[in-house]
Amino acid sequence: MVRKLVLLGTGLIGGSFALALKRAQQVAQVVGVGRSQANLERALELGVIDAASQDPAQAVQGADLVLIAAPVGQMQPLMQAIAPNLAGDCLVTDAGSTKRDVVGLYRAHLAAHLPACVPGHPIAGSDLSGAAAARYGLYEGRRVVLTPLPESAPEAIERLETLWRLCGAAVYRMSPEEHDSVFAAVSHVPHLVAFAYMNALLEHGNVAQCLDFAATGFRDFTRIAGSHPEMWRDIALANREAVLADLQRNVGQLQALIHLLEAGDAAGLTHYIERASSTRVAWEARTKGLSKP
Repeated sequence: MVRKLVLLGTGLIGGSFALALKRAQQVAQVVGVGRSQANLERALELGVIDAASQDPAQAVQGADLVLIAAPVGQMQPLMQAIAPNLAGDCLVTDAGSTKRDVVGLYRAHLAAHLPACVPGHPIAGSDLSGAAAARYGLYEGRRVVLTPLPESAPEAIERLETLWRLCGAAVYRMSPEEHDSVFAAVSHVPHLVAFAYMNALLEHGNVAQCLDFAATGFRDFTRIAGSHPEMWRDIALANREAVLADLQRNVGQLQALIHLLEAGDAAGLTHYIERASSTRVAWEARTKGLSKP
């Protein structure tokens, strides 16, 4: 049982974590911390949190679990603020989409507290944000990646894994380096490519007409282009090395596609499309628990 959970960032990720633990009857009190008073008031109205604060240092006093669910770019001042007021046994984790930089922040600002620190990343993002986006069941059937520190106490890791499983999640462990490489490829770069596509569309002379006729394909491909600008700016910069490597691979594939079209190479273009299509179809079947076609 968590006596006092403090959410540093009261939105989709933190709020859904709190709701899941409330439904499992595993948390006595949830305190939400955020910069927007309106969002905190909405979280109170919806029952996501039980108390609100705009002072992280004050809020974490007496906490036995702190989830840093703010954008990566906001984590440094939050860690600096809470460090003096953490109880010795208070478990500290985060929901950051990058891990090497976040691990560095733990070491810089929570050095005396590392046995109780377990960095993490719930894989349950959305283009929605704010307390109103929080919902029960967000983590059911989803994956959560933990990247424990060498100093992380085994009991701290096990406790956090248990809490995430109570939320319905499957828990995995990775090194920070492995995490950042994987998620640059399957999360960070897809968002940046969607942003790039939308910006390219804006250069069309008839962009308004294009948008008028956009339908399902456009909607599916561009959904994540509506994501939070500040959050994705921070992610891209924090994981810059891995992101740049994967962006270069994407540039290479676009150049290959251009060459096929310029050459009018029907067979080559068919192979190019089939290779991508068959992999995507197989992935869809596997993730739905179906047999591979």
